This record gives sequence, structure tokens and C-alpha cells, in this order.
Amino acid sequence: MSQAIEFLVPRESVLSRRAAIIADLADLLPPECLVHEPRGLAPFETDAFISYRRVPLAVALPRTTTQVAAVLKYCNRYDIPVVPRGAGTSLSGGAIPQEDAVVLCLSKMTRILEVDYANRAATLQAGVTNLSISEAVGIDGFFYAPDPSSQLACTIGGNIGMNSGGAHCLKYGVTTNNLLGVKLVLIDGTVIDLGGKHLDAAGYDLLGLVCGSEGQLGVVTEATVRLIAKPEGVRPVLFGFETCEEAGACVTDIIAAGIIPVAIEFMDKAAIEICEAFAKAGYPLDVGALLIVEVEGSEAEMDAMLASIVEIAGRHGVKTVRQCQSATEAALIWKGRKSAFGATGRIADYICMDGTVPLGKLSYVLNRTSEIVESFGLRVANVFHAGDGNMHPLILFNANDPIEAANAEAAGNEILKLCVEAGGCLTGEHGVGIEKRDLMRYQYSQADLAQQMEVRAAFDEKWLLNPSKVFPLDGRA
Repeated sequence: MSQAIEFLVPRESVLSRRAAIIADLADLLPPECLVHEPRGLAPFETDAFISYRRVPLAVALPRTTTQVAAVLKYCNRYDIPVVPRGAGTSLSGGAIPQEDAVVLCLSKMTRILEVDYANRAATLQAGVTNLSISEAVGIDGFFYAPDPSSQLACTIGGNIGMNSGGAHCLKYGVTTNNLLGVKLVLIDGTVIDLGGKHLDAAGYDLLGLVCGSEGQLGVVTEATVRLIAKPEGVRPVLFGFETCEEAGACVTDIIAAGIIPVAIEFMDKAAIEICEAFAKAGYPLDVGALLIVEVEGSEAEMDAMLASIVEIAGRHGVKTVRQCQSATEAALIWKGRKSAFGATGRIADYICMDGTVPLGKLSYVLNRTSEIVESFGLRVANVFHAGDGNMHPLILFNANDPIEAANAEAAGNEILKLCVEAGGCLTGEHGVGIEKRDLMRYQYSQADLAQQMEVRAAFDEKWLLNPSKVFPLDGRA
């Protein structure tokens, strides 16, 4: 993340043809599928990374793959940048447009096309929301595992673009581990199918390449995802500790013991108080750190796993152990955790970071994170996926104070560098976008970046898809 994020200079040749471009797009799309008036464009000028915004040239809202292909073919022919967009929940600026770009928003593509329980798969359009997949198959005893905190709004297309995760990724993996196939439209309008209902496709793993590519290789219009049978039982348990160091050490020892719960979520004292004030979930307020550990299986399996976890927690001075006693109580526990970002937004502006670190460095990175933020005169609330080391420190600041805003970004920079220095990486599930773009050189050598850019250019040689993202602007081929 940079304190002065730059965008590519808009193409005057495109801006000067705006009226003609809009007229041409109107020939390709129904009237309700094209937005070009200033008032209508305003909601698309930014995403959940609200520090930066640009008003796009126009917004296309196709309903079919054929319409997506027509728009991309046209934009490629006339060198018009295209920014793919789902629900706009990106926390890294992944869907922020350019002034000369057409935003290609897939929010009207919301049909679940097929549910195939025999093959444990569902095929759906890219605008289907994450949570609605599980809602559609839940009555039949199945669910879709990735569950980002924004799952009520975020779309499967966006999840694929950023390789999103969620609380339950510890056991079930992130999007790439639950994605079987996609229908992908290339920049020239060509439509290709990658993967399918089978578990592993022949040839190069192009599906793995597309998942997490942030809309720079093509536009996903349909996806086939893995369905999982619901477990016999599920039980979240709260573990309260005096300090973050004790909680972090407990997480490390749980994983080191070979125990893999469904989820291990971490909150520090600031996050506990924020989430409890909002959700009234019954979180203990007399502790310095809280773990939400969820196990699943038969009653005997859950009892045995929890006995081992309680024993490990005891070695780290656990103060509170509370098992939920009902589905309502379990839902409240998760409501508090999944509402963390929104609840924080009620009390302050914030920047949410997304670095990942080795589990053995959790305690060290937590301590240094607090020191870094305090050195800039700001506060931090930590809430994250502890089981896989995916940190989400929320740096609190006043967006109306330019100094605080600059300090928040500078603190975020230092935290991401810390994650890399600790043996981790810049992003776990939010993607690079524009937020971390200028830090890519901190993690990758010039040779690494050059190879990545060669792959990108093989799909889009004119670099029209999602410009200004992922790679430092002065490193573009």
C-alpha cells in the first residue's frame, strides 16, 4: 500500500470518444444493462477500499456470457480498458476503475444453473452471492465451504478473482480448493471452459492460474463449485486468555499437535469489545484475547477433539472455556465474528490489512503490529483467521484528518513488510489490487515479477483488463 497510490494516465483517445463508445455499447446491451449518467456511475467509483475512487467511463451490466463476450470483443478492438466487478466488496481496491475504463459488473448474472448431488457440484453464474449457494443446497444437507465475512454480499466471481477464504478455510481450504471449473471470456471475446465436474482436469492447471488472478486474465461468467455434505454436528467454543501471546502460542500448539478444527478465529481485547457491543454474542470482556474454535463430527468425535484442545489451552493459562449449548448461541458467536468489520466501522474509519504469517510467528507479529501502530499514534483491533495465520489488523483512524489517514497507510505498509520478513506474504485472501501493488517488489524479485507479467500478457497483450492493479506501474511491460 502506498501513501500516494497512482493510476495509469487515462487514454485521451478513449475519453474523446466517450459518446461514441456509449452509443456502441447501447447497441450491444439492453437499456437496463448500461449505466452512463453521472448519478448512476457514482456507486461504481470505488469498492470497499474507499480511500481511493475514480468515476468510470460507463458501466456494463450483462445478463449472459454472450453479452460479456460482445463487450470484451468491442473493448479489445478499440483499446478500451475493462474493470471486472462483482459486488464491490474488495478491500484491496481490486474493482476501482479508471476514468477511461468500462466497468463490467456481473451483478445481474445471478442464476444457479445446476445442482448435481451425484457429483457433489453446483454450476452457477458469477454474480451469485457466496452465501446463497449454501442456502440453495442446505435443505438437502450440503453446503459450500468458503465463507468470507462478506459472504452475504460478495459474489462467486469476486471470490474467484481474489481466491477468497473465510473462517472455515482451515479445514476445507479457500476458493481454489473448492473450485472445479469456470467459463472464462478472454479479452478478445473468446469463450473457453476450464475444468468441469471432475476432480482434476488434464493438462496444465489453468484453473489454478485463473483463481486469484484478480480479473487480469479474463472474465469468469460461470463457475462449477464443490459441494460438501453437512457434518453430523458442529460446536464452536470460546477460549479466553489473559494475553495475545498466550492465545497465539495456543494456536501454534493446537496445529503442531496435528489437530485440525474447522476454524480457529482470533480476537484481541479491542476487537472483543467492538464485536460484543454490536452483536451481544456473550463474549467474555475480562480477557485480553479470545479464540473461537469450532469442531465438527459425531458427539464422541467432538468431545475427544475438544478434550485435547482444552488440555493444550490449559498449558497456556486459559481463563475462560465456554461451549455453546444451542444453535442460537452458536449463530450469535459467529455473528459477532463475521460482523467485525462492520461493527468497527461504527466507531471509526479503518484500514483492514491481509498479511499471512507462519503460525510460529503469530505472537511475535501481533506484538510488533501493536508497536508499529502505536508508533504512528493510532489504535489497532486484531481479528483474523488464526488457524492459517491470515492476519487482519484493523488500523483505526479519522479519514477527515489527512495526517491520520497518511499515518494509517504508512502503518499498514510496515505491517505488510513485517509479514514478509516473518516468512509470510502480502495477502491471504483480499488480493493485491492497488492497496499492495507497490509492495510487490518487497516480496518478489524483478525476475519473479517479470515472469508473472509475461503470463498476464499472454492472456491480454494490451493490458486492458483491470489496469493499475497487482503490478507496480513502472514495471509494466
